[in-house]
Amino acid sequence: MTLARRALERLEAWPDLTVVPASCGTGRALRTPRNEIVHFHSDHEVDLHLTSAAIQRFSDDLVKSTAIRLVPGSRWVTVHLDCDTDVDLLASLVSVALQAHDKPLPADGPPAQRCNFHHVTVLPRDSARWRDTA
Repeated sequence: MTLARRALERLEAWPDLTVVPASCGTGRALRTPRNEIVHFHSDHEVDLHLTSAAIQRFSDDLVKSTAIRLVPGSRWVTVHLDCDTDVDLLASLVSVALQAHDKPLPADGPPAQRCNFHHVTVLPRDSARWRDTA
């Protein structure tokens, strides 16, 4: 079983989440009654819908993680599932996303935004470490 499948099965058991086709057209998604929260695009690549405030609050930790990729200005983060710990990280971030999206957006809030699919290139971790130390 792939890590993405394991994560999907773990998260679809959560009472607030429902499995649907991803609105971006690639993969499956988990959504609440209000928002799509997670897009499973491949066996290793997942986009997670956070809010700008949540990304800002956890930005120091997010940028330090080798599993996370951020796109400037996006309210989505890309999580690369490479080991069981990444699945645990995803579950923790889904919990943050659920809490962040629990508050209604103001009527004049930002429009819905597409996920990061095709906007992020995830390199294997060994390559990322090599590049950072070169």
